[in-house]
This record gives sequence, structure tokens and C-alpha cells, in this order.
Amino acid sequence: MLAQLRRALRLVWESGPGWTLASGALLVFQATLPLLTLYLIKLVVDSVVAAIPDNREEAFGRVALLIGLAGGVTLVSALCRSVAAFVSDAQAQVVTDHMHDILHAKSVAVDLEYYENSQYHDTLQRAQQEASFRPTRILNGLIQVVQSGISLLAMAGLLFAFHWSVAVILFGAAVPGALLRTRYASQMYRWQRQRTTTERQAWYLHWMLTGIAYAKEMRLFGLGPLFIRRFRDIRAQLRHERLAITSRRSAAELAGQASLILAVFGTYAFVTYRTVQGAITIGDLVMYYQAFQRGQEFLREMLSGLAGLYEDHLFLRSLYEFLDLGRVVVEPQVPKAVPRPLRAGIVFDHVSFQYPTGTRKILQDITLAIHPGESVAIVGDNGSGKTTLIKLLCRLYDPTGGTITIDGVDVRDFNTEALRRHIGVIFQDYSHYYVTAAENIWFGDVETPPEHGRITAAARHSGADDVIMKLPQGYDTVLGKLFDHGEELSIGEWQKIALARAFMRDAQILVLDEPTSALDAYAEYETYKQFRRLAEDRTAILISHRLSTVKMADRIYVLDDGRIAEHGSHDRLIREGGRYARLFESQARHYR
Repeated sequence: MLAQLRRALRLVWESGPGWTLASGALLVFQATLPLLTLYLIKLVVDSVVAAIPDNREEAFGRVALLIGLAGGVTLVSALCRSVAAFVSDAQAQVVTDHMHDILHAKSVAVDLEYYENSQYHDTLQRAQQEASFRPTRILNGLIQVVQSGISLLAMAGLLFAFHWSVAVILFGAAVPGALLRTRYASQMYRWQRQRTTTERQAWYLHWMLTGIAYAKEMRLFGLGPLFIRRFRDIRAQLRHERLAITSRRSAAELAGQASLILAVFGTYAFVTYRTVQGAITIGDLVMYYQAFQRGQEFLREMLSGLAGLYEDHLFLRSLYEFLDLGRVVVEPQVPKAVPRPLRAGIVFDHVSFQYPTGTRKILQDITLAIHPGESVAIVGDNGSGKTTLIKLLCRLYDPTGGTITIDGVDVRDFNTEALRRHIGVIFQDYSHYYVTAAENIWFGDVETPPEHGRITAAARHSGADDVIMKLPQGYDTVLGKLFDHGEELSIGEWQKIALARAFMRDAQILVLDEPTSALDAYAEYETYKQFRRLAEDRTAILISHRLSTVKMADRIYVLDDGRIAEHGSHDRLIREGGRYARLFESQARHYR
């Protein structure tokens, strides 16, 4: 537990050292004020009692001075509370932003395979729930524990001087409540971990009901009432289970409060009895009464803080579980430079691959070579492994068997970011960025300044320039309807934007993975002609299910069930009359 608390405090310190120091200074100063206030109140009461037989006007002067001092201390205390509240709020915002930075950085850094594992999404869900506020709560909890602890020691020392039993009662009465809170915190933590998947199902339904991705089918198929009912049922189940734990905790806390109340009023009776007997003054009575009352508050706050720290420690495991996820695609200790220009080309040598959560091999014993400046097409049925080959080349995954080399160097010996800068790729499930058209294209190469000339050139190559120039603000138009003044595009228009993004990168290797599936036949043909022109002196890999567009490739590889069934030029494969020829003939028949 201590190790996790130290780690949380380190996160808080890193986010804002100045705010942390300010919190600590205020903590120490505020902890000493209650005892001073109590002592001044005692002096006021004793001065009033002593002054009753004397000259009242002269006595009031002394009392007024003491009241003024007590008021000054109270004012300083109020000022400290206001400053502490501001510091706490500012620090909470700084820590929240810092934790979001850490979560975002980790989310980008983890390997792609995690996103295909449901347990990862459970881990991410729990981390997102806890990261924004738990570290700040730990700091505030520690501040509360230390500040209350210092004040409590002062009160306990004062009460012990009166009678040791009062100090014992002070501590003993509040302990059961803290133990009960700790017990039920463990129960709530276990319940939340067990119900993470259920919580994610509810959020998934919420996302479908409120997001644009499912908006059309939600209305066309009348799915709204069904999903609303499912969301309501899941939330009702979670609510009932949570309330069951809360109700048991409330009943237990009530029993603890009853014993505490009996102890408190028994102590008050004892202090009053000692005053009536003349053992202590009326000022002492007021001081001890308030010392016991405030001591209870400080003890309750301290024990509550300790129980809260225990609870936060439990839930922080979820955050650390996410932050401690290891890399599967491991960076080399001494990376080699990616060759430029390519001289020997790309070689897949007996490459096999199986997804970590899968049960079958996606690729089996793939051996192929792509020479520098060569244009290669990879064709095959859906699920034959075409896209997986590109993912392995980009090191989104590593092969489970065999090697992939560039100019004879295993891709695992390159720095991953450096390798990817040499590859311009657009996958068939490209992204829609709801930003300006210019930014959509510039995202293809953010390492360079967003120069308008390069952006428009990439747009012309993909055919996106004609689309963009018809928009209200041209390249400054926000795409999509998610934000104000946005303009929605058709699927084909979005594809042209995505193609421009790939053309933006000055990469040695260009990869197009089914990038024109939403374009008409003529637009697709023109795009591939432009692609061939852009790919001159570069290595180009084209994946397409439309075989009419791959005829221009220097070499064609046909994948079937994760294996290379045949390869060669278009003319050669047609002459051989194999799988490629049959596929080509079946597609060509539709155009006759």
C-alpha cells in the first residue's frame, strides 16, 4: 500500500510542485490554530468569571482584548481555509490534466493487439474512471490525515492532562466507524471490478443511442426503444447491487454512531461533574468540552482520511494495472538506421502470424520479395491475410514465425517510429478527422510544417482538390457535422481526403489497402493512374479486390487462406488459368 501511495504522490508532485508545497505549508499552519483558539476562549471565560466581583468596566477591557485576539485567530483561520480551498481546486485541475496526458500517452504507446482484447478494454475503462481524481484525493486525504493528526495530538494532550480516561474514550469511540468503512470499501472495490464489463456494455449502448455512427440504422430499423430498454435494465441491475452494498454499510455505520454518542455524552457528564465539585474552573469546562468535541472531529477526520486512503489505494490498482501494461512490439536497444534509398528491397521470409487472441493462423509460411521501385499488388478473398501483411511490415504486430527484412535488416532492428516514417499507408478502414480539410491532409506528415503548397499538391494527386474547392471555406472548412459550421462529405469524398493524406508523406514505400472501394470505376482507374505516377522511383504495394485496377502492377501475389497461391504478372497469371484468372474472368463478366 505504501508503495502505491508514494507513486500516487509522485504523480501529484510531478503535475505541480508549487501547488504541492503550498498545500503542505497551509497544512502545518492550519493544524496549530485550533489549540490557540481554545486557549483564548478559556482565558475569556475565566476573565469574565473573575471580573464579576471587580470593576466591570476595567475588567471588560481585559476581556475585550482577549476577544479581539480570538477573533483575529478565527479570521486568520478563515483566510487559511479560503486560500487552502483555492490551492486544492487549482491543484486538482492541474493533476486531472496531467493524468489525462499520462493516460493519452499510454493509450497511444500500447500495442495494437491490446485493442483486440476485451480484458484490455476493461482495464482501460477502470483506469479512465479513477485516473482523473484518485491521485488528488490521495493528496487531500494525506493532508487531512496529517492536519487532523497534529490537531488531534494537541487536543489529546490537553485532555490527558485533565484525565487519562477521557483521552482513551476519545480514541476508542471513533475506531469502529473507520474499520467499517474500510471493510465496505473492499467490498465495493471487488464489486466494481466484477462489473466492469457490464458497465462497458451500458456505455456502449449509450454511445450507440447518442452518437452519429448508428444514427441512421437506429431510426430506419426502429432500434431506439430496444437499446433504451437494454440500457435501462443494465443500469437498474448495477444500481440495485450498488445500493445493496451501500445500505449494509449505512446500517453498520448507524450502530457505530450510537456507541459514539453514548461515549460523548458520558464524557460531557464527567467533565461537568468535576466542574460542579470545584476541581476545574468554568473556563476549563468550556475548554475541555470543546477540546473533546473538536478532538472527536479531528479523530473522525483522520480515521476517515485513513480509510479513504485505503479505498483509494484499492482503486489505484486499476490505474497502475493500465499504466504498467508492457510493450509487445519491443524497441531495439541499439536501433539501426532505416536505409534510404532502398537497395535490396523488402523480403518476407517464411512469415507466419496468428493473432494473440485468435485460434487460427492468419498467415502461413509467406515468402515474397518486393524490389526497390517495384509496384506489387496483393489480391485475394476477404480474410485471406492481405491487410495483415501490411500490419506486420509497419510493425503494428511482429510475426509469430519467420522474418521481414528491409535491405537485409530485420524490421525489429529499426526504431518503430523511424520505420513508419518511411511508409505511407492508408488502410481500408481509414479515419474521419473532424477538423479542417487542410489538417485532414497534413496529418499524413505532421513532422513537416503545414505548407499550403504541399497540401494542395497531395489533394490534386488524390482528386480531393476538386471536392475541397466546392466547400464554403475551401481548405479551411471543418469536415463532418460534429462541430459548428462543419460540412459532411460522401464516402467517396472522404476516401479522396484519406488518399491525399497518404500522398502527403514523402515515403519510400507507398501502401494502398482497398483505398478506392467507394469510388466509381472511372474515378478508381484515374486514382490508380495517379498513384502509379507518384510511385515512380518508390516501392508501391497495392491491395485491392477489383482486379481490373491491379493489371498495372509489375507483379501480383494471390493469397488464399493465408498462403501464396500464385504470383506473377497479370498476363502470366491469365495465361496460367489459375485462381487469379478465374477471379478476373468472374469480375470482367459484369462489364461485358
